[in-house]
Amino acid sequence: MKALILSGGEGTRLRPITHTNAKQLVPVANKPILFYGLEAIVECGIKDIGMIVGQTKEEIKEACGDGSKWGARITYIEQKVPLGLAHAVKIAQDYIGDEPFVMFLGDNLIKDGIRSFVKEFKVKKPNSLILLAEVKEPQRFGVAELRRGRVIRLIEKPKDPPSNLALVGVYIFDKSIFPAVNSISPSWREELEITDAIQYLIDHNFKVHPHIITGWWKDTGRLEDMLEANRIILDTLKSKILGEVDGTSKIYGKVVIEKGVRIINSTLRGPVVIGTETRIVNSYIGPFTSIYHHVTVEDSEIEHSIILEESIIRGIGARIEDSLIGKNVNVTRSDLLPKAYRFMLGDSSQVGLI
Repeated sequence: MKALILSGGEGTRLRPITHTNAKQLVPVANKPILFYGLEAIVECGIKDIGMIVGQTKEEIKEACGDGSKWGARITYIEQKVPLGLAHAVKIAQDYIGDEPFVMFLGDNLIKDGIRSFVKEFKVKKPNSLILLAEVKEPQRFGVAELRRGRVIRLIEKPKDPPSNLALVGVYIFDKSIFPAVNSISPSWREELEITDAIQYLIDHNFKVHPHIITGWWKDTGRLEDMLEANRIILDTLKSKILGEVDGTSKIYGKVVIEKGVRIINSTLRGPVVIGTETRIVNSYIGPFTSIYHHVTVEDSEIEHSIILEESIIRGIGARIEDSLIGKNVNVTRSDLLPKAYRFMLGDSSQVGLI
């Protein structure tokens, strides 16, 4: 069995972060989202991985390399224009050949992995197995309708959902998927939709089975989902202090402090993770906060947030919370007169003022 990880999306819902970063490499609990998917696939014993890449291909290649750090072999497949998930399968046909394969969307997080999912496919041998989860707002997702243990219909973002079972974004296919992706037409979005390809299998009497997960999963395409995933994963960490914490600082709860970190006259209340070579001075870092590497935080308070690498936060009078701050960002209090808010913000930025 092989795997196909889709890492070519543009991440429009996370702009402006994704104007300059691959959305799959935004860190959750200080680990790029994409790495969780790679680990889940390798954990199943799958070592041959095709990686669909687009405009951010060089960034993805630099982060993942040849896959050897996971004991895998990564082959990069370029999707020059984002023409849909089924199109990604179509262009990977030469790489996949006749083998069954796991298709995994690179911005998905599944806490318990996919071992039971892969095992079920190997035992029952359907033509396709699709991962589903019960959700509160099924109208936001592709939804599956089931009958007697089989999937009979898929509906994309229905106004009146026939079930609360959403497509998680992880699938297993055998070679029957290739006639399907080569037979369907582009949707109104001018994309080849994977839901249409699966519906083709259903309509042509192929066996499409559901696998319903009971643990949590997150499509991290929105800020609130990314912060929630960060919160859940941070809560699973075990305390580890490898950096320097001075005598006036206080550490409470589950806190991970990596090498080269300096904590000076500050309070950290976990779960919190602080990345390498970061400096925290006269500050409060509250629960569910991830601070990546080479960050400086001085005279500030942060809670329930993700701070990316090489950013500086200094002298902020109010608490920063529920925030995602990109890399090389400078957030400081200015003493210039006249007093005013002074911003330089990219497209699609969001700022909340008090």
